[in-house]
This record gives sequence, C-alpha cells and structure tokens, in this order.
Amino acid sequence: MSAHFHLALPCLSISETKAFYVDSLGAQVGRSAQNWVDINLYNNQITFTKSGPFNFDCQSYSFGGEILPSFHFGIILEQQKWKTLLNTLKFRNVPVQSEVDFLIEKVGEHHSFFLKDPNDYTVEFKSFTNPSEIFKY
Repeated sequence: MSAHFHLALPCLSISETKAFYVDSLGAQVGRSAQNWVDINLYNNQITFTKSGPFNFDCQSYSFGGEILPSFHFGIILEQQKWKTLLNTLKFRNVPVQSEVDFLIEKVGEHHSFFLKDPNDYTVEFKSFTNPSEIFKY
C-alpha cells in the first residue's frame, strides 16, 4: 500500500512549530492560517492547530532495553537520507534525545534517533538495514 498520511495535532505556538519543522528538519509549509499550519514532512501532512496547554501523559514502554514514549510519531527514511538528516541536525545544534540501534542482526534491524519538537512531541526518524523487513517479524 502506498499512500500519504495526515496527522492533526494541537500545538502551543504556530511560529515556533513552523520554525522547528522548516528550519531544523527541512520540511515545507503547506496551507496555513493564523491558528493552524500544514507541514509537508516527506510528503506527509501534519496539521498543527494552536490550542491552549495540553497533556499527552502516557506510560512509556521498553523495547530493546530502551525506554520509549508510547506517544510519538516519525518517518522511516532510507539509510543515506537518515544519516544526512542526523548529521544536518547535529551541525545545526538541534538537540537529539537519543540514537538507538534496535534488533541488531535480527529481522527488522533498524536505527533510530529521537528529538522533541517545541510542543514536547517526540519525533522518531528510523532507517531499516533491510527496507523489505519494515513489517516482517
């Protein structure tokens, strides 16, 4: 199945959210108004709508010995794009929370890094060693 996803999320500041996704991650702005903005993140649409304070308190979980937030979202990139983005973020001094290798030498081996956006969302970027194993187990 090949399709684009749409995700709508509340945000605290349209300008800070737009700056993070555009200036730090290289995303593009789509349609927008005073209280919302569409972000084109690798041809997927995230709509951020200005809201008051919100809270997504969810228990974390353990995977491969790492504690991960149960609420997070992200993008799967091919290895070279993943490495380029990670190096770009480090060059721009964008704080990366963690870099983790999962399922080493097993089906589904992948490499991830996590960062926080201005709304405190955890965004994961991952790259599979063998892209055909994204959904295999």
